[in-house]
Amino acid sequence: MSKLWENIFRKKRHSDRIEEILVRIPVFQDLTPRELKSIKAILYQREYKANEFIFKEGDAGLGMYIIFSGKVMITCDNDKQILAELEEGDFFGELSLLDESPRSASAIAKTQCILLCFFKPELLDIIERNPKLGCKILLKLAWTIGERLKSTNEQLRALNCRVGKNE
Repeated sequence: MSKLWENIFRKKRHSDRIEEILVRIPVFQDLTPRELKSIKAILYQREYKANEFIFKEGDAGLGMYIIFSGKVMITCDNDKQILAELEEGDFFGELSLLDESPRSASAIAKTQCILLCFFKPELLDIIERNPKLGCKILLKLAWTIGERLKSTNEQLRALNCRVGKNE
């Protein structure tokens, strides 16, 4: 089969992949197909080269990022400590949709990346124009942040237990 036909019939369209990724993000999981389309329409797409900063620890938080392709490292302490390595379908920075505080870590493109960005002004606009949709997103956002907090608490508890045994 020629490359032309392969591209048409075998490869998923960029737009379809965005929807597939969005439905796997907890913040957007409970949205209807119509609501997902409205979210997809307001996402920004940004490209980053390998080793390029997406944001630095201490920067103002503008919104959350969803990895469409590539890998991202989350680091702290002037990029000396790797907190997480994320890949396609993962998301980060969601706390900045609710909080005005500076970024608590840095995000660096480990490889060339395409990121989908959901910024706070767009969330505020959704809340104003469509309160039902805004409420759905905010509730799932709160749930997501709560789940991450519980996971962090469990990791700290395990670390404290290990440190206590070594003393």
